[in-house]
Amino acid sequence: MIRTRGLVKRYGAFTAVNGIDLNIPRGEIYGFLGPNGAGKTSTIMMLLGITPPTAGEIHLFGERYSPRRLDLRRRIGVVPEKHPRGVWHWMSAAEYLRLFADIFEVPRPNERIGMLLEKVDLAAFQKRRIRDFSRGMLQKLSIIRALLADPDILFLDEPISGLDPLGIKQVRDLILSENREGRTIFISSHQLSEMEKICDRVAIISRGRLIAEDAMERILSRISSDREIRVELETVPAALPARVKGLPFVRDAAAEGTVLTVKIPREGDFRKPLAEFLISQGLVALSLAEKALSLEEAFITITQENVVELAERGRE
Repeated sequence: MIRTRGLVKRYGAFTAVNGIDLNIPRGEIYGFLGPNGAGKTSTIMMLLGITPPTAGEIHLFGERYSPRRLDLRRRIGVVPEKHPRGVWHWMSAAEYLRLFADIFEVPRPNERIGMLLEKVDLAAFQKRRIRDFSRGMLQKLSIIRALLADPDILFLDEPISGLDPLGIKQVRDLILSENREGRTIFISSHQLSEMEKICDRVAIISRGRLIAEDAMERILSRISSDREIRVELETVPAALPARVKGLPFVRDAAAEGTVLTVKIPREGDFRKPLAEFLISQGLVALSLAEKALSLEEAFITITQENVVELAERGRE
């Protein structure tokens, strides 16, 4: 659905995007992640045909893409980071959506608008002025506007920025629902923990370069060959960490308060033999759980690795 080769964007002497290759198949939720200023927005602006690339190629739906390809642009929905309150604040939600339904030439617009409003629990608020909408309601309204023409690809730029926990869940559920209907979804965000919950694959961009791209679980496993088991005990004998380190499947062990942290290989499940060893020591685990590596930790580690690699190349 989306393919780029050697995509570059320069603004004068500054290179915002530096040779990015993407290959996103139909029906995928693809997370495009990185800190502010990493080059995410510049990449999206090129993918949407708003700004031309300095170099490289863009293909959408298997065809070479350019701003002149209106037939391809009609198959794209866009949810920008800024919400629709702006110049539309005096309109009701229904008026706002009917305006864009006319622009997009949506067939049976009233039926389509009504169905989408029901889908996101906004039907009861369709006569309310946009200026009175909460940020979460505005975000859902913006997504409805992008879905009016039933696009094949939905681009979302920071879709949960500034939302409260309920708003985040509502937007997350809507994204997953649209994906289940076959829509390809491209999400640009720096909200790594939330993207971890919904994306099939993620790409991590830093300083205009794509430094990692893979399925979520492989991104997380890439940065650590160990798994971490945390065991809560009533008491932790002083000699226990050293004894646990002596087990053949344990790589490290340490205690803090009543919590014993044990590092084991990523391959294999050693929770049972660990629990049996603790019982043999006269100890009973109050809880035994694996700590899940977060995408934030992966991003920090991968970014640091990349910075070191670039610095070493600069010294060559």
